[in-house]
Amino acid sequence: MINFNGGLFPEDQAVLSISNRGYKYGDGLFESMRWMKGELKYADLHADRICRGMRTLKIEGYSEIDSYFLKDKVSELVRKNKIGQNGRVRLTIFRDSDGLYTPVSNQMGYSIEVNKVAESNYSHNKKGLIVGVFDDVTKSIDILSNLKTCNSLIYVLAGVFKNQQKLDETIILNNKGFLCEGMSSNIFVVYQNQIYTPALTQGCIAGVMRQVVMDIAQKNNLEIIEAEVNPAILNEADEVFVTNASRGIQWVMGYNKKRYFNEISRFLLEKLNQ
Repeated sequence: MINFNGGLFPEDQAVLSISNRGYKYGDGLFESMRWMKGELKYADLHADRICRGMRTLKIEGYSEIDSYFLKDKVSELVRKNKIGQNGRVRLTIFRDSDGLYTPVSNQMGYSIEVNKVAESNYSHNKKGLIVGVFDDVTKSIDILSNLKTCNSLIYVLAGVFKNQQKLDETIILNNKGFLCEGMSSNIFVVYQNQIYTPALTQGCIAGVMRQVVMDIAQKNNLEIIEAEVNPAILNEADEVFVTNASRGIQWVMGYNKKRYFNEISRFLLEKLNQ
């Protein structure tokens, strides 16, 4: 079952009309979350990011999307689908309006999906990721850059590249040629005992797990520097890891012929699970 605009429907039942603006124009945004040990993780941070995104896209109704709304709707869907203690959640927000490029109104529509997972914590990827740099298309830096919008073509193309090159993750550059983010993650680089991550001004998604990891690092006296990061650092770095709300922290084993350690990422993952 899915939740579509407050109603529960079988996931294979058609609920979108051909005029849906999310389908026609990518006019919306989405949020990936974890249901873990019977609760929605970081609901406050997710609600805050959703509201910021809706305000930026000028979609009305963002005041309704608070942590209570998320917890209530997700837990209802978890019970209905007998998900149990652990699952992955996707919330999609779209402008629910007629019109061509110019919408008739700016009211909100939404859908929520929940899928069961086995893991009861953020698991360590014993086999590190192999990554590559996708530079066929770069990401522009503007007011939309930090949002997870439904216009995701650059990530789709990065995913095609990943499959073609038999990689586990791809790294996207911004239009200045600097590191931006992973295809489905934020990126951190350890170099000469310093942890670097692209600043939000570099066009990366303002990831919830990115913020959580930065907070954990600060509490454990590990300085993270938000900066303009040259991709050449990947050839010299001691360690690279990526983060997202679904998988937590994953360490990168290699880029081209370069191989990395996983000491800091393992330490941060332990603190995250605590």
